[in-house]
Amino acid sequence: MKKKIGIILGSNRPTRIGEEIANWVKKQMENEKLTIDIIDLAVINLPFLDEPDIPAMGNYQKEHTKKWSQLIQQYDGFVLLFPQYNWGYPAVMKNALDFLYSEWSHKPVSIMVYGGHGGFQGLIAMKLVTQGLNMYNMSVNPPLSISKEMFDENNQFIAIDQAFKRVAPQVKMVSEEFIDLFSMEGGS
Repeated sequence: MKKKIGIILGSNRPTRIGEEIANWVKKQMENEKLTIDIIDLAVINLPFLDEPDIPAMGNYQKEHTKKWSQLIQQYDGFVLLFPQYNWGYPAVMKNALDFLYSEWSHKPVSIMVYGGHGGFQGLIAMKLVTQGLNMYNMSVNPPLSISKEMFDENNQFIAIDQAFKRVAPQVKMVSEEFIDLFSMEGGS
């Protein structure tokens, strides 16, 4: 049975480039042993955490939280894909993670940050969050460096495959790491 991986797109900025990057990552990660979906937080549109109880209790009262929990429980692992904001991560990503607790526990996660410097500081900041959620931080976390030269006058990628050519093998390695992890636990 195929394992399900969710690429969580953690940007809701109206002029974001994340959708195109998420589609590119998904294409690079395609593997016959995995089902890969994009979970777009702009579409999910969670309010800021509004549950009366802490998520670790699992006592969800709001319908949007129950739906979010059900969606996340369907997945065996995740890729967190987001832009680096001021050496960190977007609030929409942190909020989505904070809504739940046990749903994330022990699930493998690769963190892919895009930005002018590859997002290394955002990666470090997010690893602290995923560790706090008891997720398994994978060893492959490809940096997605972007530069002005990659975009046309409408802020669209001129040639995304060419832009990320050097990191494409690492993105493919994320799928391989997921498969290896699942086979070690007897899941393939």
